[in-house]
Amino acid sequence: MMLGLTLFAQQPGSQDSAAAFIKENPSAVHQTVIVEGDTVPWDLLDEILFLPEPTFSNNDARKNYMRLKRKVIKVYPYAYMAGDKLDSVRLVLDDIHKKRKQKKYIKKYQEYLEETFEPELRELTRSEGQILCKLIYRETGITVYDLIKNYRSGWNAWWWNRFAHWYDIDLKTGYEPEAVPEDKLIESILTRAFRQRMLEERIPFYPPVRN
Repeated sequence: MMLGLTLFAQQPGSQDSAAAFIKENPSAVHQTVIVEGDTVPWDLLDEILFLPEPTFSNNDARKNYMRLKRKVIKVYPYAYMAGDKLDSVRLVLDDIHKKRKQKKYIKKYQEYLEETFEPELRELTRSEGQILCKLIYRETGITVYDLIKNYRSGWNAWWWNRFAHWYDIDLKTGYEPEAVPEDKLIESILTRAFRQRMLEERIPFYPPVRN
């Protein structure tokens, strides 16, 4: 983001005060430009993101927003870990060319996830579970249904999606902050949380950057 720092107006018949300042303090100014005879110093500053404060039509809307915020803050770390683990799996699988070895590695990955996260995930509410599905899509670019289908089997994906429907959770749900009002709110909550360092934003590392 380019911001002009100072404009020194030159009076008719007077010495250019900006030019004199730059001559005496060369390290204080990085670049200048001449505008209608005046020397204008400028520099590049760090980008600043201005986030508008959310507005609410009534108290119920405010309460709903705060509930959504608590849920997003709670489940995002799980989506973060899911994204990182999937990136790791993809990196390893790129170097395993035999199907049998791939399945063996994927099975170990499944066991690790179940042992590590299943007890905590069982404590999530239905709405938190649905938000988690959306955020996993945000971090991986793939629905939870397709994750199960690709890394376990189509039968497992069908069964788990049917089971989730009993709890009003759709594993095929994606994430569309440009089109879905709730997703737009979730993205706004995440952006603000990242800027305020309430959450750490995940940086994907798959596919790897090739030099």
